[in-house]
Amino acid sequence: MLAPGNEHLSKTEWRARVLQARAALSPSEHAAEAAALAEVAATVAASTVCAYVPFDTEPGTVSLLNALVKAGSRVLLPVIPDVVGPLDWAVYADESTLVPGRLRGILEPSGPRLGIDAVSRADVVLVPALAVDRRGVRLGRGAGHYDRSLGSAGADLLAVVRAEELVDSLPGEAHDVPMTGALTPAGLVRLPAPTVM
Repeated sequence: MLAPGNEHLSKTEWRARVLQARAALSPSEHAAEAAALAEVAATVAASTVCAYVPFDTEPGTVSLLNALVKAGSRVLLPVIPDVVGPLDWAVYADESTLVPGRLRGILEPSGPRLGIDAVSRADVVLVPALAVDRRGVRLGRGAGHYDRSLGSAGADLLAVVRAEELVDSLPGEAHDVPMTGALTPAGLVRLPAPTVM
């Protein structure tokens, strides 16, 4: 559990705690949360949504992407570049169009690349996160792809996390792009949200 009182932790310590908690989930718990997350995602009304394919212990499955498509959204997925920089994007049609990418085999769309500015045309961006705080500070894995990509996005930026990964306070830096909400299996939370004492 991510108990309160962890405000003094560094980003590295937060990452270790969150990854440990995610790894402790049983397959059935992960599946139940993924199904709930897909239901919440289906309520996100948007013409174009930039999303991503969850991997490893990240919340959600491809069912989240399918729920967005079924709800009528055009879904774009990231294509990770060879060097650290902004993400490229391509359209997601269905699971058959996904192929392993160059980075850790993370699935990517196989269709034509739309360029790094495609994110600027999205209404909503679902952003992978290890945690997010009530001020909108997001904790990522540290590669920096999203912080470099989201500066041009005028979209609703929703960190995708487990309910317990929405915390009171995380360490932040000047280059961190603030989130406008948290998409969790328990529902959508708008940020910045008041801290509950």
